[in-house]
Amino acid sequence: MEEKTMVNDILENVKAELTTYQGAISESANQDLRQTIQSIRNSSEAFQYELFKVAQTKGYYKPAAPASPMEITNVKNELQK
Repeated sequence: MEEKTMVNDILENVKAELTTYQGAISESANQDLRQTIQSIRNSSEAFQYELFKVAQTKGYYKPAAPASPMEITNVKNELQK
């Protein structure tokens, strides 16, 4: 398996984990459990960002084109409705 494929697979898995952690955090009534999951999520986010930077440096990840000022304004207006 190529390194690029492995890195992208790991990034996708971490993104899925982050979604799961967020769901667990929002549904947790126990404050200690909530804080523990938040800590795990924060560590996962830091790992994901570091791996993302590696992938971007190696050319494994191509970000989307930057949004134009008009596109940003349109999204802001839609979200403020």
